[in-house]
Amino acid sequence: MEQLDDDREAAVEVIRAAALEGLPHGFLGRRGGVSAGAAAGLHVGVGAGGGPAAGAGDPARGRGAGPPGAPLRTGLSGPSPDCATVAEPWDEARRPEADALVTDRPGLLLGVLTADCAPVLLADRAAGVVGAAHAGWKGAFGGVIASTVAAMVALGARPERIAAAIGPCIAQASYEVDEGFAARFLAQAADNARFFAPGRPGHFQFDLEGYVAARLAQEGIGRIEPLGLDTYAAPERFFSFRRATHRGEAAYGREIALIGLE
Repeated sequence: MEQLDDDREAAVEVIRAAALEGLPHGFLGRRGGVSAGAAAGLHVGVGAGGGPAAGAGDPARGRGAGPPGAPLRTGLSGPSPDCATVAEPWDEARRPEADALVTDRPGLLLGVLTADCAPVLLADRAAGVVGAAHAGWKGAFGGVIASTVAAMVALGARPERIAAAIGPCIAQASYEVDEGFAARFLAQAADNARFFAPGRPGHFQFDLEGYVAARLAQEGIGRIEPLGLDTYAAPERFFSFRRATHRGEAAYGREIALIGLE
């Protein structure tokens, strides 16, 4: 269930998941940032149509979701199925090319940036292992969930003990795809048909959140919490690449999901 923690001083909205209660974590939308223009709000992406300076002050404003003073580490999105294990802070200019990160080191904050793709935060409290994955359709289809779980298991986690939350992403009602897109998923597995609802002629509506949840279940994850928040349908609350594209906007912005160990 979605829980809101509104930082009144900075007006940053931190969305927390019941499945991860007690752990430093949060899904952040666009509220409370200092960026202006089409990507106005808490835009944490460098680029995304906004330029390096657009969100220069924003990443620090969102760190209230994690351990105080914890260094934030993010990967370079491919999209890919790759997962990197974080043993110590690295120079952000030399980030790994990975769509997921895991760690068992307290005092580190992991982050993934999204703008319609599904951010997934995972934790095995008993093992002291957490992970963060950027699961767009390509990454989820290609195996980023399996890679993340495998990397957590390598650090001592067990799938049945892992809790996972799927944050704000584009919802099925907002995600139109063509027949070729659907055919790719049906070729992977016939039961993937459940993630496609009929749309206008020659098109379907794709349930990205449901597909990601199914991939988590396939890996034996013990608790899965989809938050059911549609980035496309809530422009005042979330950034959306597809919405910005449909509107012909010059920038689309990115939001961040964070998790760490104290």
